Amino acid sequence: MHEKIIILDFGSQYTQLIARRVRELNVYCEVIPFNKVPELDQHIKGIILSGSPFSVLDDNALQIDLDKIIGKVPVLGICYGAQYIANYFGGKVEKSDKREYGRAEIEVIASNDVFLKNISTESQVWMSHGDTIASIPDGFEIIAKTENIPVAIYHSKPDHFEKPVYCIQFHPEVTHTVEGKQFLENFVLRIAECKPDWTPATFVEETVENLKKQIGDDHVLLGLSGGVDSSVAAILLHKAIGKNLFCFFIDNGLLRKNEFQEVLDSYQGMGLNIKGIDAKVEFWNALKGLTDPELKRKAIGRVFIEVFEKEAKKLPQIKWLAQGTIYPDVIESVSVHGPSVTIKSHHNVGGLPEKLALKIVEPLRALFKDEVRRVGASMEMSPHLLGRHPFPGPGLGIRILGDVTPEKVQLLQDADAIFIENLKKFGYYDKVWQAGAMLLPVRTVGVMGDERTYERTLALRSVNSEDGMTAVWSDLPYKLLATVSNEIINNVKGINRVVYDISTKPPSTIEWE
Repeated sequence: MHEKIIILDFGSQYTQLIARRVRELNVYCEVIPFNKVPELDQHIKGIILSGSPFSVLDDNALQIDLDKIIGKVPVLGICYGAQYIANYFGGKVEKSDKREYGRAEIEVIASNDVFLKNISTESQVWMSHGDTIASIPDGFEIIAKTENIPVAIYHSKPDHFEKPVYCIQFHPEVTHTVEGKQFLENFVLRIAECKPDWTPATFVEETVENLKKQIGDDHVLLGLSGGVDSSVAAILLHKAIGKNLFCFFIDNGLLRKNEFQEVLDSYQGMGLNIKGIDAKVEFWNALKGLTDPELKRKAIGRVFIEVFEKEAKKLPQIKWLAQGTIYPDVIESVSVHGPSVTIKSHHNVGGLPEKLALKIVEPLRALFKDEVRRVGASMEMSPHLLGRHPFPGPGLGIRILGDVTPEKVQLLQDADAIFIENLKKFGYYDKVWQAGAMLLPVRTVGVMGDERTYERTLALRSVNSEDGMTAVWSDLPYKLLATVSNEIINNVKGINRVVYDISTKPPSTIEWE
């Protein structure tokens, strides 16, 4: 087992980002709800307390027994964590006169402290809190401040606890904190003394070995999508069990233009035992007349299970079902307040393990999306596969607003292909996180030649993001957008107007449905 950092999650929107920053230091870490403090062992080298939307002054403030961890391992409290530690040990936390939010400059008081190693004497940080620490507890001392905040960083005095405690009132995990990575490196590598041995190469080696032990001589079934997660999962399983891995790729009639054959072709030469399944008609029939996005998603999910189940029964030797679950999915399912409110149903093979009486294997459940790509690259996977944009499981079914018909699917496939081809031609495909076209249930008047037209509107969507949790619209060149619009209107009969979506996530989502 690797040495690791535990992050106790108090509900901050940035908790996953803390974990990703720690992992960028090649140190393994886990996010755990604040009320599930693990038994400490030799592998847990340090604990980070996250921020929170709550105030330590609230009656319903999230609380833990700090005596279980303080002094046992090095602890870093961030924002709420820092305020909770101050309040717990007898310091004073007060409501701020104004919310302390945004950029600030910290002024270092104790430059020789290990937590401040290689930190500038004045460093830009990002504040986001409504409370402030008015006084720190006995046994602690302030080592940095800002113009408005007398306690920006404080820590336990030497020998006050057996292991040190550091507390900060800003967020080191966000990019607005310019030297945030250095703060975390100082805590994780120097104070907690973790070995930086969590690398893609070691992950592959250890995962393959663990899969061999877990699966043995059994057979495994994996549903491929052509996306990064399922592809990397397939290669890891193939390395572990070879021909005992069976893969399905289902054409749900909602894929991009020519995608079914292109995806099958892209797996050629990788040695995978893969079967392509044409189920277009089943999906289109299930979607007939449905306009509500949630009903469409559920119909697509239901038919996927039915098709998968029918084909799986032809392989009675299968004992395991593999899934491309990644770490954000795992964190979400055990979040502070339980699973989040359903914004939209996510397309997965939910229910299949029970229906088929199969055991589950999830090779990627410890990884974030960017780590999945790095693992794939370390196995020398095709850049074409690794660089593919995320694509929703329900596919074009949720990019056609309103009811779905084969005619609308073809219309959108043709228009979407022009958009993607031009992104590649202009050198922007690899510069954006995700892009696609949405067919709207809106007709507008146009003029082509001397004729009046009354045809459909198409919306283009392109966003930049690190993990899909937040996103900003891509600043694409006007020449690219003009070319795309011109080619679509001239070549795709049925569309006479093209618009570009400039909404961020939040408040909008990346997909329209």
